[in-house]
Amino acid sequence: MSSNDIIVSLDIGTSKVRAIIGEVNNGVINIIGVGSADSEGIRKGAIVDIDQTVQSIRNAVDHAERMVGIQISDVYVGIQGNHIGLQTNHGVVAVSNEDREIGEEDIERVLQAAKVVALPPEREIINLVPKQYLVDGLEGISDPRGMIGVRLEVEATIVTGAKTAIHNLVRCIEKANLRIAGIILMSLASGQMALTKDEKMMGTALVDIGAGSCTIAVFEQGSIVATSTLPIGGEYVTSDISYGLRTQTEQAEKIKQKFGCALIEDAAEDQKFKVMRMGSNVEKEFSQVDLTNIIEPRMQEIFHLIHQEVRRLGYGDKINGYVLTGGAVTMPGTLALAQHELEASVRIAVPDFIGVRDPAFTSGVGMIQYVSKYMRNRPVPVQKKSASRKPGAPTASKPGLFEKLKNMFSEFI
Repeated sequence: MSSNDIIVSLDIGTSKVRAIIGEVNNGVINIIGVGSADSEGIRKGAIVDIDQTVQSIRNAVDHAERMVGIQISDVYVGIQGNHIGLQTNHGVVAVSNEDREIGEEDIERVLQAAKVVALPPEREIINLVPKQYLVDGLEGISDPRGMIGVRLEVEATIVTGAKTAIHNLVRCIEKANLRIAGIILMSLASGQMALTKDEKMMGTALVDIGAGSCTIAVFEQGSIVATSTLPIGGEYVTSDISYGLRTQTEQAEKIKQKFGCALIEDAAEDQKFKVMRMGSNVEKEFSQVDLTNIIEPRMQEIFHLIHQEVRRLGYGDKINGYVLTGGAVTMPGTLALAQHELEASVRIAVPDFIGVRDPAFTSGVGMIQYVSKYMRNRPVPVQKKSASRKPGAPTASKPGLFEKLKNMFSEFI
């Protein structure tokens, strides 16, 4: 990367779409802009309405643009869901340089060789994650650049996804008049930010609890080894509050954010609030204890299902701890409840950047860190935002369909 690059990440969630602008200056990341918009058209982490999703993306990106005063044309977008699959593969190439020094070109070739794998027609590769490189049989190399050798190998994890889900995501980004600089598995991005090197080595489950889905990623030996998505999350808690207090879902969400507590022991009987009930003009008073009696059973169930899923993946006894992140873990009492239900050491990961110190931003900030570390040769061009530009209007730098096709086939001409 050059000394000063802009990276834009887009986290499309069930409740919010977040656009985060990161500036990388000599390897140091600064978060300079954050745009957030209510998410429409997403249910349980999956796109169910393209037009509504496009509008949410435009709103989030425009919000971020106004904050920083630049025009965003390219974004790195996160993907997750139960369609994600992991498989390992091996790549081998001969070192091309006459002096046998391994360069960027050799690494690129060996990674391309590792991508040669038989896939069903409905699936495609999203990411390739190198586990280790081997130079003339010597194992455990993390970066072979500059080493001398004849034969270069790589052991890698291939992340695949359903073409339908990937293409719908791409379609939404393109209809929002943006270009995709890269698609990144959310769990990889979150792991980059939330986990320490030791946690990745020792065996840790990273659990991202969002509004509509809960993504579990198991890291072991420094690499992601298993992933799964459960269709549960914070909106189930909101729904329970709505039924329990007989109020509107929007009102229930506000009550949850202001007075919510996940553990009855931590709830205060003297903290009261009034709720306008459905079918009535009269407000009824409730205490935080009443609210927590609704929230705690659902949160217990969520952690119970997470524990079950980790066991089902075959890592029940191999996990040394859990790291929680996502918007639904900010509620007071969540950590203590999780430690009790998961019967393990648990901590909550929070990004350590001004303006995004909230577990809800872990994936978005993680994507910026992931790009700056692993995709550093692909910076995102930006230009100054013009006052006359309407939200979502195409930028001058975007090629048309003919240009895209011409570029795509240029290497064969």
